[in-house]
Amino acid sequence: MKKINDVNFKGKKVLIRVDFNVPLNHNRQITDDTRIVESLPTINKVLNDGAAVILMAHLGRPKGGYEEDYSLTPIVPHLSKLLNRNIIFTRDLFGQKTVDAAAILKPGEIILLENLRFYPEEINGDVEFAKKLASLGDAYINDAFGTSHREHASTATIARFFPKAKYFGLLLENEIQNLEKLLHSAQAPFTAIIGGAKVSSKIDIIKNLIPKVDNMIIGGGMAFTFIKALGGKVGNSLIEEDKIDVAREMVQEMMLKGVNLYLPTDAVISDAFSNDSHFHIVSADDIKEEWMGLDIGPKSCKRFAEIINNSQTLLWNGPMGVFEMDRFKQGTKSVAIAVASATISGAFSAVGGGDSVAALNQYNLSDQISYVSTGGGAMLEYLEGKVLPGVKAILDK
Repeated sequence: MKKINDVNFKGKKVLIRVDFNVPLNHNRQITDDTRIVESLPTINKVLNDGAAVILMAHLGRPKGGYEEDYSLTPIVPHLSKLLNRNIIFTRDLFGQKTVDAAAILKPGEIILLENLRFYPEEINGDVEFAKKLASLGDAYINDAFGTSHREHASTATIARFFPKAKYFGLLLENEIQNLEKLLHSAQAPFTAIIGGAKVSSKIDIIKNLIPKVDNMIIGGGMAFTFIKALGGKVGNSLIEEDKIDVAREMVQEMMLKGVNLYLPTDAVISDAFSNDSHFHIVSADDIKEEWMGLDIGPKSCKRFAEIINNSQTLLWNGPMGVFEMDRFKQGTKSVAIAVASATISGAFSAVGGGDSVAALNQYNLSDQISYVSTGGGAMLEYLEGKVLPGVKAILDK
């Protein structure tokens, strides 16, 4: 692995791809700066070496061309405060001002380029676009794990212009090391907790984890496809009819490999997808037609917590129910607390995916987890066994 701690960047101009895709409120104020804070160790390491820094980032999904709602303008004062340094912000990516600013950039100075996704060439992985970006600096660091599963100009194509000067940032290095630990050197018992709405989005990760885990806990809306595959009655619960056979095959594979599969035994059901609807608790495989399961029940919470607390390695991706509604958040909260508790007792825990991380933050438990991934989609693809373009680009000679 090409680590930045093995390099001194003194006198260089270093292009760093960071992930500043942070949530903003209606006043365009940052509501969660986690991703910015996570990038600081890499930025500070390069600055402390005596180098100049050119930051590349994106925000949201603009449709191509400048859109004020997606400008990186709100990042500038916040980052400046965190680094205690002035930030040079350039709106026109390849305008003369940007070229001139990069040319005279001195050690210790920082440029933040405007949202790369204002240019379609970024998403298309355009070679000429990447070449222009590369011309601004002497070395390249990718520290944006959350976008490393995209073959974009700033995360993959650009690396070819730095054959001997391309590196993993500290955040990206940490992500890879933790994911490798999960995939190749996890201590048993290893328990995967997979939730979320749809089986279709988690098929590959479940299949790739079956040979590696001892226990597989499945919750959330996707659990009902498995329950129906095993002959249960799921009423009006969310299921994917075209994935029932796939679910049945995965259950059979788990049995053959000796993996313990845990599905919800009880569910909190509702007569409408609403926080104000009628609800009660029933057996998860005996839900009447007009009712739908929106969370795991108390017996499932207790059983899942027992499995989690008797594990040495934990991977959690996806909520146990519609946790955005107070009435259906208990299952997700219970799992969050159990994973944190097991970690405090000595287990290694990894949590990824927007909803799971949001739940940890909601209950102030992030600090109790061994490793919280900054990239939901990238983490999933890595755990599915896929090679991430942004990682491969650094490793390629």
